[in-house]
Amino acid sequence: MSDEFDLEKLADALKSATPAPDAEKKADNIAAAMKNFDARQENVAEARPTSETTQTGAFFKGVARMFNAMTSRAAMATTTALVAVGFTFYVVYPQLETNRGLNLPTPETTINRPEPAPRPDGTLKTTDGEAAQNGRVVLAEEAEADAVSDIAGGLVTLAPQAEMLVAPSTGIAPASPSRSVAPVDGYAIVADQAMPAEPDTEAFANEETNPLKITGEEPVSTFSIDVDTAAYSVVRSSLMRGYLPPKDAVRIEEMVNYFPYAYPAPEGVHPFQPTVTVTGTPWNAGTNLVHIAIQGELPALEDRPPLNLVFLIDTSGSMESANKLPLLKQSFRLMLAELRPEDQVSIVTYAGSAGQVLEPTNASERSTIMAALNRLSAGGSTAGQEGLQQAYAVAEDMAEEGEVSRIILATDGDFNVGIYDPDALKDYISDKRDSGVYLSVLGFGRGNLDDATMQALAQNGNGTASYIDTLSEAQKVLVDQLSGALFPIANDVKIQVEFNPAQIAEYRLIGYETRALAREDFNNDAVDAGEIGAGHSVTAIYEITPVGSDAIMSDALRYQAPAQGSGSDELGFLKLRYKNPGEDTSTLIEVPILPGMGEANTDTSFATAIAGFGQLLRDQKYLGDWGYGDAIALANANKGEDNFGYRAEAVTLMRLADTLSQE
Repeated sequence: MSDEFDLEKLADALKSATPAPDAEKKADNIAAAMKNFDARQENVAEARPTSETTQTGAFFKGVARMFNAMTSRAAMATTTALVAVGFTFYVVYPQLETNRGLNLPTPETTINRPEPAPRPDGTLKTTDGEAAQNGRVVLAEEAEADAVSDIAGGLVTLAPQAEMLVAPSTGIAPASPSRSVAPVDGYAIVADQAMPAEPDTEAFANEETNPLKITGEEPVSTFSIDVDTAAYSVVRSSLMRGYLPPKDAVRIEEMVNYFPYAYPAPEGVHPFQPTVTVTGTPWNAGTNLVHIAIQGELPALEDRPPLNLVFLIDTSGSMESANKLPLLKQSFRLMLAELRPEDQVSIVTYAGSAGQVLEPTNASERSTIMAALNRLSAGGSTAGQEGLQQAYAVAEDMAEEGEVSRIILATDGDFNVGIYDPDALKDYISDKRDSGVYLSVLGFGRGNLDDATMQALAQNGNGTASYIDTLSEAQKVLVDQLSGALFPIANDVKIQVEFNPAQIAEYRLIGYETRALAREDFNNDAVDAGEIGAGHSVTAIYEITPVGSDAIMSDALRYQAPAQGSGSDELGFLKLRYKNPGEDTSTLIEVPILPGMGEANTDTSFATAIAGFGQLLRDQKYLGDWGYGDAIALANANKGEDNFGYRAEAVTLMRLADTLSQE
């Protein structure tokens, strides 16, 4: 017996063991395939992509080409061995890809073909040959194991020969159970198991509506200013999608401060000027409104310092949809056109792990920066902590004396790896704040928008928070208001108002619930507060009830002495504190609040309309019979010039909210 291995004998043995082709079976399979193909063409709006794009499809086509090219007996024996290896690869390798982000009940194979268009009605259709076996569905033999087309959003779509579709996830469970697929002995075995719809994990940072305060008991109100605008964009996004926003998403001060106002420009040594106006209240004839308006100076463009920007971009799997990473790229493209050639940009990404994908690059090299942005794709979990750490390290290395360094975090707020608790993030960012690097946050997308995390980052990172839901909003935030978004003129700006109990019986601050400060925090320069950027305007509104008014809501206490005022007719006293950028000691501004102070104008009246709109969306208990129609009329009458159409858009949103509130 020879020890030499005879390939020809092995090939003969394999050939003799192979069953003869079954012509009838082959004809049946071809007929079934044609039937399924024809049926598929009737239900799909566009042509199905070729299976050349699939991992396993391409492998087996390659093997078939080898068979066609190799005809010798030795070659046949060699390729037989390769097929054995290929079968092992086909059965075993997909198991390594099992359950990547999906909760499937059995070891699965997923073949990543482009997702086909769903049936118009989203229903399921299966081949005539399927049969139930132990709670599972076994497709007919002609539906091969590579029948799986795609798994998207936890739902399975099969190729045409399987004739079975499940509509992509829309947040609503499909009419029939979603199904998971595993290859077994050449069959596509589909297990019945309803997959839950993708949960809505949005979380919004807010507190209970500010209560009515009795001046004799609590005459002092203290809060940090807020120039964020995220809440208005979230409200708009909800209304444009056909539903009222969650009440916690409505932060009234961010809605009021979304709009540009023509408040008096600062004069003198301070970088901003406060203006106080006392007007009647449209929803309550027995009360007044005190408008506190702050207008920041807008330095000439050529006078601004050089800018160092670190784009910290969330590229996790949750950023894949069109209104997230793709919109983010378009938004930054708009911003780049506004930078000066000597400004520098670096890009850090995080998803699973963080990485610097662009070294500090001059803004003049726009094509290089855009190429780095365009290479980004979404995938993986969210290593938020690691990304922040690397972004701060890069920003600190870029910083030079007299320059402004800012991290712009672009995310849907889904920090699910590392530090994700808002309180822990607050502590981390507070520690890094001393480095002089500002942190601003841009939110993208809905469904898992973690507004609480965004607020914790922006408020404690000496920055601002905006929500980008459209390219027009990106134009507003990153182009029209770029100076205010990037260049600070005052840090830690606090407001404190002391009301005179001899003149004012009750008061309430409209909005600013998440910005409240303790009375003693006002004089404590170690306590962080909000920042004002170049050209920013800030509005705060109090509703006050004069002594003796029929609108007083609380009874006088039986054993309390009559309120003692200073003998002055002042309604109250306004104090502001701020720090110049880079300084540790605050400067004080004081302004008395007098009856009839200032005059109502289009800016104060429009701000009042938006404050009323926000209260209608959030809490109507102080508005009486005043409703959406009144807010619409007041806003329409005070749109002013409205060069960019922001105020007209607000009226449209009020009308939508009015309609939706009646459903």
